[in-house]
Amino acid sequence: MQKLRRFLLPLSRSLQRNVSIPLQERCFSALPSYAQHDFLQEEVLVEGRANSRVAILNRASALNALTTSMAARLNRLYESWEENSDIGFVIMKGGQRAFCSGTDVVTLYWLLDEGKMEECKAYFENLYKFVYVLGTYLKPHVAIMNGIVMGGGAGISLPGMFRVVTEKTVFASPEVQIGFHPDAGSSYYLSRLPGYLGEYLALTGEKLNGTEMMACGLATHYSLKEKLPWIEERLGKLITDDRSVIENSLSQYGTLVYPEERSLLHRLETIDKYFCYDTMEEIVQALENGVAGSYDDWPLTILGKIKEASPLSLKVTLRSIREGRFQTLDQCLAREYRISLRWISKKVSNDFSEGVRARLVDKDFAPKWDPSKLEEVTVDMVESFFAPLGEVEPELNLPTALREPDV
Repeated sequence: MQKLRRFLLPLSRSLQRNVSIPLQERCFSALPSYAQHDFLQEEVLVEGRANSRVAILNRASALNALTTSMAARLNRLYESWEENSDIGFVIMKGGQRAFCSGTDVVTLYWLLDEGKMEECKAYFENLYKFVYVLGTYLKPHVAIMNGIVMGGGAGISLPGMFRVVTEKTVFASPEVQIGFHPDAGSSYYLSRLPGYLGEYLALTGEKLNGTEMMACGLATHYSLKEKLPWIEERLGKLITDDRSVIENSLSQYGTLVYPEERSLLHRLETIDKYFCYDTMEEIVQALENGVAGSYDDWPLTILGKIKEASPLSLKVTLRSIREGRFQTLDQCLAREYRISLRWISKKVSNDFSEGVRARLVDKDFAPKWDPSKLEEVTVDMVESFFAPLGEVEPELNLPTALREPDV
């Protein structure tokens, strides 16, 4: 099957390149076209090594937040590298203090404000396609996740083969706090965490550090930040496409770590106790009962986080994570694409734009959610986010015939 895929992938992409119409990227610059092209390339830099390539996310001023042009460039680069027999494996890293803070939701906010819905759709289509390419990549992939790893930043790294974290790594899925949902494959990998940890992280936006990511399986290797240059130097000299050789090289600079005593991973039984229920109302009720019957402040803190989030986002997210438990990566991405398009359409609620406005634009931190209470969110409202897009709106088209997903 692998040999067949290696033959079919280049053929299919060659045909696609011959018939496709290039997407015009949005650009706010008055620079000439060649200068704009150079600028867009600078958002994702490339380094060539002996037998590998390095993709470097390079929007430090925006914590490497993802744009349409970045997602499209990653797709092109990774597909070309996969076809190149001189390249054995691929590395991705971010610059300075962030690996990737996720989607540039402020840009999406202004696009929606200007009525440019199609450009927002193009972003999600490009991003989700790249997540799928990475999740089915034929060559070993190493993501060096030093610093902030949030939302879409996790989506462009966690589906890969090797995930290296450090003492500076901070992971979170805070989408419900801005009236959105954990996407870019989140419902796939969060739903596969121990117990109901995935639901907890998605509904609260709680952070994990590098040690905790190792302990729960989100990361494969832990290294001190000061050793990253050694890791990159070692990988840069490798002439191989053998995953075991890469694995051994990463392990040489690894550090054995355990979660701290105060880590939330020591509360997994408690998390399961509160987040095992089928509905948000039951989860909230369980937490309220925990507040009333315990001297522990933890249930009250978690209850506060949930009550800050969009009620509609909470219900949509809970269902999405639960469905992800039984679906493949492509099925999760197709569902998340439907949900994302429904959020940006504003047909059911304006919570996404309102959440971004309150937290990242005006920064008054006082979003006016609609509906404002969990009990006001109807079954039909939630159902509409999961319904097929219909004949007018095409579904997400992933190359599943050539790229068979893991279950």
